[in-house]
Amino acid sequence: MAILDWISERSGPTLQSEGVVLRPPRSADYEAWAALRAVSQAYLAPFEPAWPEDDLTRPAFRRRLALYGREMDLGTAWPFFVFEASSGQLAGAVTLSHIRRGVSEAGTLGYWIGQPHAGKGYCTAAVRGMVAFAFDTLNLHRVEAACVPWNVASRRVLEKAGFESEGMARAYLKINGAWADHLLFGRVDDRHEDGAGKAPGEDRSGG
Repeated sequence: MAILDWISERSGPTLQSEGVVLRPPRSADYEAWAALRAVSQAYLAPFEPAWPEDDLTRPAFRRRLALYGREMDLGTAWPFFVFEASSGQLAGAVTLSHIRRGVSEAGTLGYWIGQPHAGKGYCTAAVRGMVAFAFDTLNLHRVEAACVPWNVASRRVLEKAGFESEGMARAYLKINGAWADHLLFGRVDDRHEDGAGKAPGEDRSGG
């Protein structure tokens, strides 16, 4: 993952990762975003919260951008659109949200890829790029993610990006209008473990 251009905290960085470019959404992205979401609605619906009736309208997109801007200003979330590096086409999105500092230093990862771009490795590349950004730039210690058990493709993305399965959470999120169990995954920046997992008083010296 390479940071190509740090513009400002508000507009965020532009990242490059394995054939994709990640950057925060802009007003000019509306038409491409709305078209990709519309053509992918049936494909994405089983894995996402129910869409508001006006979800694909320009005013709703402007509200989305305003929320993203506030979250980036506060440092609580980093939303990125995912573009094919070669063509510049919008392929999906990846977001690091619910960022907690202090004793947690963690965030929650979410992502989607439009149906025309599925199965091309873009989602895995985007997730890897976001994890590198979380650890190397934001200095987070842990990134968490979850997916419904029947989303096999999402499970494969997380596993290929180095996430480990951590169990099941019952009725974790409301997906497509109904509460759904989720598989939980996590990845820790183990370059700075500092004794993580070590019981108080435990001696691992081998002596």
